[in-house]
Order: sequence, then structure tokens, then C-alpha cells
Amino acid sequence: MWAAWGVVDDLTGWLKDISAHWWFLAIIGVIALLDSVLPVVPSETTVIIGGVAASAAGDADYTVAWVIACGAAGAFLGDNLSYQIGRRFSPWVERRASSRPATRERLDWADRQIRARGGLLLVTARFVPGGRTAITLSCGITRQRRRWFASWVAVAVTIWASYAALLGYLFGERFEDDHTLAFLLAFGAALTMTVVIEVVRWARARRQERLGRRLLAESSADERSADPTA
Repeated sequence: MWAAWGVVDDLTGWLKDISAHWWFLAIIGVIALLDSVLPVVPSETTVIIGGVAASAAGDADYTVAWVIACGAAGAFLGDNLSYQIGRRFSPWVERRASSRPATRERLDWADRQIRARGGLLLVTARFVPGGRTAITLSCGITRQRRRWFASWVAVAVTIWASYAALLGYLFGERFEDDHTLAFLLAFGAALTMTVVIEVVRWARARRQERLGRRLLAESSADERSADPTA
């Protein structure tokens, strides 16, 4: 584990060294793409480094808007690649599920969760390394509509890239040198968003349930008043 951490630390140091060059924007896009499929690549850190380089504390020729655009574009392509991989293996998963009740149950559960929580699940999962890969793969495996998926992923990656780039741009090397703090803030943001979304979803479901019961009661009352034998 320490060896792996040393590799990531060396990679981060190299990224800092080259961050002033204009072609570092391409590195941001490539790493964001790879991280969507292989959640071991430090995409958040790379975008934060780009934000620092674009700030007054850095010496890059590009602006933070370019950092956001390249990070979002790479993440968008990566999430769609992950979706496509899931969709490609969907028939194999379905065949496996047909003979394994436990697999069928897990697959149906994933489909229900995605449909119930909608695109906001893609937004919150984008802030959780590994979580975004699991959700995008699941969307492909369960064959969610491609246009729906791409639309929500576009929203998710824009929010994610803006968040990471502006962390670096506004707070400088504080977050560039403290990857743990940057991760905890991103995870905390995702957790907060999830809680708020779930509370709103629960409140709306309760309101719709009460409205349904009231309409049913009113309909029953109207039927009784219209029936002279009642």
C-alpha cells in the first residue's frame, strides 16, 4: 500500500512540475477520462493542480475556465466509456442473472435505485472515487436511456470540474499539497448533497401519498352521494 502511495505521490510531483505548460490541459482531460474507468488515477488532484497553476499563485498561460472545460470534457468521455462498457457486457450479465437468483436480485435492485433516484444519483456519485465508476457501469448494464444518461453526466462533470478547479484557483497550494483534505471535502459535499436529495425525495413521496389518499377519499364520498341506495 505504501508503495502505491509513493507512486501516486511521485505522479503528483511530476504533474506539479509540468502544470505551467499549455499542454497540461490535455493531461487533465486524459487523466479525468481514465479515472472514470480506472478509479486509481488522481483526477481530482490533477484538476486542483491546474486550478492552482491558473491562479495568481501559479505561472500558467491558461485560465481556470480552460481547466474546468478540459476536466469536464475528459470526465464526460470517460463516464460515457464506462457506460458503454457496461452496456456491452449487459447480455452476459443478463444470462448470468437468469440462472442465479442472487445476481438477478442485485441487478433488479440497481435498476430500481437508478430509476428511483434519477440523474441526481449520477451527480452525487461523481464526487466519490470508485462510486462514479460503479454507477456509470450499472447504468450501462441496466440499459438506461443513453440520452438521459449523457444529459445528467454533462451536469455532473461540469459541477465536479468546477468544484475541483476552483478549490485550487481560490485556495492555492493548500489543497494542492493536502490531497486528503481535498478528498474529504469532496466526499463531504457528496454526502451532504445525497442527504438533501433523499430528504426532498422522501418529502415529495409523502406529499404525493397524502394527496393520493385524499383524492381517493373524495372520490369515494362522491360515489356514495351519487348513489341513492347508499
